[in-house]
Amino acid sequence: MNNFLRTVEFLCLGIWLGSDVFLSFVVAPGAFSVLASRDQAGAMVGFALTRMHLVGVILGVVLLGARLIRTRNFANFFGLAALCVMLMIVLTVVSQHTVSAKMAALRVQMGSIQAAAADSPLLAEFSRLHRVSVSLESGVLLAGFVAMYLMVRELSGSVR
Repeated sequence: MNNFLRTVEFLCLGIWLGSDVFLSFVVAPGAFSVLASRDQAGAMVGFALTRMHLVGVILGVVLLGARLIRTRNFANFFGLAALCVMLMIVLTVVSQHTVSAKMAALRVQMGSIQAAAADSPLLAEFSRLHRVSVSLESGVLLAGFVAMYLMVRELSGSVR
């Protein structure tokens, strides 16, 4: 049973990290280079990001549930790897429900990001929020890589 639960933990983290890397380095750049307008590309990336955030939070909760069942108590559960996954969940929820929501509202107010004047305060705020969004996603990736490293170390018996 322990091997199965560890597999669930690694699978959840691997899928989450893989989807984040794929969205960041394949889907987003591809959408902005292939689609007819920046507005269409932004809509596509926003759609994918929302789905990725939902799946990421679900995967994080499943990972933590499998970890809790495997470790059988809260003392062993609260290792650094679990704390990294909790941080990933928090960063993802903040990104989706605050930053992405504000960006979506600004998109509606502007009508078109592509047609917005370069000196528009709405565009400036959108750009600022985009930088915050990228920082949050970078934090999710970094915490995920650290969690993966720590989980691998746990397997070797070096860390509990």
